Amino acid sequence: MTDSNHSFNIGPNLLKQEFSASGPNQKWAGEITYVWTRGGWVYLAVIIDPFSRRFIGWAISNRMKQDQAIRASNMAIALRSPPSGCIHHTDRGSQYCAHDYQKVLRSFWFVVSMSGKGSRYDNSAVKSFFKSLKAELVRRRDWHARREVDIALFEYANGFYNPRRRHSALGWKSPVAFEQKAA
Repeated sequence: MTDSNHSFNIGPNLLKQEFSASGPNQKWAGEITYVWTRGGWVYLAVIIDPFSRRFIGWAISNRMKQDQAIRASNMAIALRSPPSGCIHHTDRGSQYCAHDYQKVLRSFWFVVSMSGKGSRYDNSAVKSFFKSLKAELVRRRDWHARREVDIALFEYANGFYNPRRRHSALGWKSPVAFEQKAA
């Protein structure tokens, strides 16, 4: 799904599939997936913090464009106020390499990291999140409209995934509980 056939600059792969961190806001990962509704495809851009697997930003759209990716990042930035030097990892898609997206990252002093060419494992933290999201939410319903998906994502993130969903890699704690213990 990634459109990496573009003329924008591509960042180095700083993570090299190493998503662990010793605290929150050291590494963020973003990517775009899609959901079928009776009204057509809905594209979902997300940002997660791999430290706790917390779902910290998202935006949906009927098109896969950089403004959607920017909205997801802006939501995460508003929620988390990341420190200078936080690594922001994505694939090489045109949405993430575009000038306006990179300008947002520079203005908040992110360090840009991008997956290697053709490597589906380089953003496995987000792909794992998408697997859970689709199994626990998306595939359980017949979606009629984009607004329905947006409301369900809000409820999933804030009512289940972040505060209650337990992860074996987090010692069977939820993302919120894991971050609170680390603080």
